[in-house]
Amino acid sequence: MALLKKDTPEVLDKVKSILVTQPRPETEKSPYFDLEKKLKVKIDFREFINVQGIEATEFRKERINIAEYTAVVLTGRYAIDHFFRMCIEMRVTISDDMKYYCMSEAIAYYLQKYITFRKRKIFHGKQTFLDLVEVMKKSPDEKYFIPCADIAKAEYTELLTKNNLKFAKGVLYKTVCSDLSDLADVNYDVIAFFSPASVESLYQNFPKFKQNKTRIAAFGPTTSQALKDAKLRIDINAPSIAAPSMTMALEQYILKANKGK
Repeated sequence: MALLKKDTPEVLDKVKSILVTQPRPETEKSPYFDLEKKLKVKIDFREFINVQGIEATEFRKERINIAEYTAVVLTGRYAIDHFFRMCIEMRVTISDDMKYYCMSEAIAYYLQKYITFRKRKIFHGKQTFLDLVEVMKKSPDEKYFIPCADIAKAEYTELLTKNNLKFAKGVLYKTVCSDLSDLADVNYDVIAFFSPASVESLYQNFPKFKQNKTRIAAFGPTTSQALKDAKLRIDINAPSIAAPSMTMALEQYILKANKGK
């Protein structure tokens, strides 16, 4: 696999190219494009995992009645898409009083694909699930439904339980590894990972993967742990107090790495 350089890495080699292991943003207002212009780096997007919705017959086995919940917690676009898809397939009428709690403002805006903003109660955190839980704590009597994937993050459940929030998780979609064979002869200075599944996909596609000079960026503790378990060096970490988003963490690192080069 040629995603990576071959020499022994230096701490701060110049960054010219970045691979983000997520789909390309649908809006040109994405901070990734701002970063690309500001620092004159090339940013490519490629999903390392594909998401497939589960059938309504399979979801029924979970014995969850969506209509019984007063709020839905949405951690990303996939959660939004498959929540509304499942409601349609199961003929669930969503109450006008349903409250929507979104991980970030960008995710909240994506809701406009399905609902009219001015007619709904929508709340959002800053960027992390911890931020969102702080918002949810202001409404402790809500019954929260969380649409999720088959590999839902354990820390989400732990945070909700710790804060005595009433919730249920429902698996509405599953993740499968993408075919990345076309990347075999492509080089990137930085690869940004956002989930353990994307790390799994990397090794499923390239079992002999070696990090060498490529810097690795990790978003979230479970992603970091998956990279550490794979014995990969993490050069860029997010979120943090100084860099609550991946784009901010990338910018801070690139400014330091490219200084004077």
